[in-house]
Amino acid sequence: MRKIIAGLLTLVMLAGCGTNEVVFDDEEFVRSKIYRHDGPPRITLLTMINNSTGSGAHTSMIINASQRVIWDPAGSFRHKSIPERNDVVFGVTPAVADSYVRYHARETFHVRVQELDVSPEVAEGIMRAAMEYGTVPRAQCALSTSDILSRFFPNNVQKGWYPKKLADGFQTLPGVRNRVLREYDSDDNSRVLEEWDPTRLRAERLLSDS
Repeated sequence: MRKIIAGLLTLVMLAGCGTNEVVFDDEEFVRSKIYRHDGPPRITLLTMINNSTGSGAHTSMIINASQRVIWDPAGSFRHKSIPERNDVVFGVTPAVADSYVRYHARETFHVRVQELDVSPEVAEGIMRAAMEYGTVPRAQCALSTSDILSRFFPNNVQKGWYPKKLADGFQTLPGVRNRVLREYDSDDNSRVLEEWDPTRLRAERLLSDS
C-alpha cells in the first residue's frame, strides 16, 4: 500500500507536464518557421522546480542542431505563430527561446538551466530522436526526456521518472554550465504568451550564444 501511495504522489508531483493534447501542424507552416541558430551545437536541459516543495515539475530541452527546436513533452507552451509537431516546437528564435523559459518561471516555480555543447552528430541525433518520439503522455516528461538522453549519454543519464534526478545525472557530464532563473510573476503563466509579440526581438539573456 505504501508503494501505491508513493506512486500516486509521484504522478501528482509530475503533473506540471500535464497535457495530452496532440498538436501536429502542417509541413508548410513548419518549414516556413525553421530557424537555424549560428551558435554551437548545444543541448539545454530545462528543469522546472516547485519553490515550495523543491520537487521537479517539468522537464524539457532546447536543442540546437541543424535547426533549433524545443522538446516540450506533454507541455502547455502554445502560440498560433509557433509551429509544433508531437511535442517538438519549431522556429525557436531568440525571442521564442526567451519567452519559453520565462513562461515556466513564476512565483511558484523556478527554472534550472543546464547547457552542454556537443558535437553536431550528437545534437542532430537527439533532435531526430525527439522528432520521432511521438506525443508524450501526461506526467512522462522526465521519463521521455531521460529515455532520449540515455541513448547518447548512457554512463551519465538513466531513464527515469524524476526531473531533478535527470538534471543531476546530466550535471555529471563534463562541460555542463548551470544557471537558475527566478521570476515572481503571477502563477497564471498564460499572460506570457498572450502578451508575446513575435515581431519584437527580445535579447536572449538566458541562453548564451558563445
